[in-house]
Amino acid sequence: MASEAVVVHSGGCHCRRVRWQVEAAASVVAWICNCSDCSMRGNTHFIVPAVKFKLQAGAEESITTYTYGTHTAKHTFCKVCGITSFYSPRSNPDGVAVTVACVDPGTLKHVEYRKFDGRNWEDFFRHSDISQFSKEKAEAAE
Repeated sequence: MASEAVVVHSGGCHCRRVRWQVEAAASVVAWICNCSDCSMRGNTHFIVPAVKFKLQAGAEESITTYTYGTHTAKHTFCKVCGITSFYSPRSNPDGVAVTVACVDPGTLKHVEYRKFDGRNWEDFFRHSDISQFSKEKAEAAE
């Protein structure tokens, strides 16, 4: 995608106890993953560097985390409403995966959807550019 100005997106869970802000372009690449967890939840997410993501004060109190397999991914969700509005993905442990449907309306202008074959994770990851999405733009260009 062409370089685009960064905007601040806000969002969170259904009950609004978990709220956050993330700096990202108005046009993002979102991943549709078919791993056992993402496919059951219907989670489609875009990835940003962790430093671009900020939880609002008090949100941490309503978050719990689920891990499995390699325990690299940290599947966070709201203890009250159960929504995963963001998580730390195995593909990008230095980043945050933000659930597209949990972004407040108005700031996302375009979403390009790509498929991630999580059922064949190692092979797909090896041939994918997904790890670059959690890098700062200047860093990713090197």
